[in-house]
Amino acid sequence: MAAAVLTFAAVAQQLLLFLGLGGLLPGSWQPWPFLLGAAPAWWLARPLWWRADLPRPLVVAIRMLRRIPGAAYLVAVLALAAGIWAALQHHEPYLGHEEAVYANKARSWADGAPDAGWGPYRPVGLPALGRLALGVHDGVGSLRVVALLLTLFTLTTTYMVAARWTTPRRAVVVVLLLLSGLGFLRRLPEFLNDIGTTGLLLIVVFLLTRAQEVRHSRALPLAATVAVGAFYLRYGSVGNLLAISLAALFAYGPRAWLAQGRRLAAALAIFGLGLLPHFVQATQVTGSPLGLILWAGSQANRAYVGDGLVYYLAIFPYRLAGDLGAVVMTSGLLLAVRALRGKDCGSGLAARHVFLGSASVAVFVVLGLATDGEPRFVYLPVVLLTVLGVESLAQLTGRRNRDRGLLAAVAGLAGVTIAATTQAVAHSAMPGPDRLSRSTVPVAQRLASNEPCLLVTGYEPETGWYSGCNAVTYAQYRRMTPSSEEQVTLILFEHGRLQPDSTTLSRLIGDRDTIVRTIPTDGTLGTATAITLTH
Repeated sequence: MAAAVLTFAAVAQQLLLFLGLGGLLPGSWQPWPFLLGAAPAWWLARPLWWRADLPRPLVVAIRMLRRIPGAAYLVAVLALAAGIWAALQHHEPYLGHEEAVYANKARSWADGAPDAGWGPYRPVGLPALGRLALGVHDGVGSLRVVALLLTLFTLTTTYMVAARWTTPRRAVVVVLLLLSGLGFLRRLPEFLNDIGTTGLLLIVVFLLTRAQEVRHSRALPLAATVAVGAFYLRYGSVGNLLAISLAALFAYGPRAWLAQGRRLAAALAIFGLGLLPHFVQATQVTGSPLGLILWAGSQANRAYVGDGLVYYLAIFPYRLAGDLGAVVMTSGLLLAVRALRGKDCGSGLAARHVFLGSASVAVFVVLGLATDGEPRFVYLPVVLLTVLGVESLAQLTGRRNRDRGLLAAVAGLAGVTIAATTQAVAHSAMPGPDRLSRSTVPVAQRLASNEPCLLVTGYEPETGWYSGCNAVTYAQYRRMTPSSEEQVTLILFEHGRLQPDSTTLSRLIGDRDTIVRTIPTDGTLGTATAITLTH
């Protein structure tokens, strides 16, 4: 009874979100993890349903659904993802802080505009893709299309890899579950590199399993090539790659990799040569080949070493993948544990399960110790544990019709959850950044100029993008000497961040004349004061 009640509550709250009534929930657009309670209840009640047969109409329906090719389902899911991407653009129409950093660099390469907010420690892959997009159309929309293409690439990759590890129809369930997760769907419409990098890292993981499972496979050199691409798209991939390597050594053993001989040597050579340009640049900029990687790690907004790991432990698995995804991920972790304990069938399959599970745990640990915690940093373990979880659920029922019925139910609930999560993102997660943009964007557009200009603000990337001016923080401005040709404007918001006090502001202005303008906004930062320094 408890299992049925909790499951009904889980479905009901997803329907409320889907209908736009999330404000009625106790957490206001935040669903409760009822399925995390329902899952063990169903397990305890398994004597009641273990031998039960599915109703005849349901069996017929499942047979009809199975006549549809898995690729057709994938196309439908990709179309759904594109529709969600388009729908969410309306709720977050402006580039956010991180998006604007990469957008400014892309525009700088396109027409020489200032790259406000950019630092050498940032990877060049995403701006390069943005540069291509801006060559087609100069606007936010073209950059966001890059985000859509990266998402479709990663979803397709997930399907293809999961289909090889399981079955095409189970792979569709994996993709639906990935798309239904709040952590993944929240970043789907944004011009960021995390989702695209996940697809590349997943290919690396797949090729490593293939290198061990297929005799004389040439997968290792190819894996190294893909790993180089993942690195240049996101320097943080080095943590994922380290975790994957440690997990591969643990699952298959050092001897299995040394037996690869020349293929292993070729892979290491390809990876080293691929990173050589980065090492040269890092040495020129910082004096050390690893300087840019260490610099990127130092940008982490963490209170202490390991607070990222504490964060991941606190949100695992519900806040990463949602209610349904959390159950599946937990099931996948348990499958990996069973394989580690030698209770899986087939040594090759057991080693793969151990590899996928240990890689997931290692990514959480390595990234949790190296940087601050964010769901978008750990999409890879979410995918791997979801693949394992779907396989575990299929094995759980023990009979063909029941496993098909269970997976059909999971896929159906995932579809409802996708719609519900989209509503939750639109009405709960996105309004905050949008209210911030309603302060920064009007001010930046008001101060736009065709002449050389420098804006000093706590919101430099987005201000730079929407004004076309160079933009720096107050800390950066204190360390620089502006060009005499640049018109300097200090921007202060009523509720802004990283702004100087009155004494420091007076020192920045000095004995120069000023033009002071008040710019009202309806965003969270309130009224802006723009102080233009005259020569």
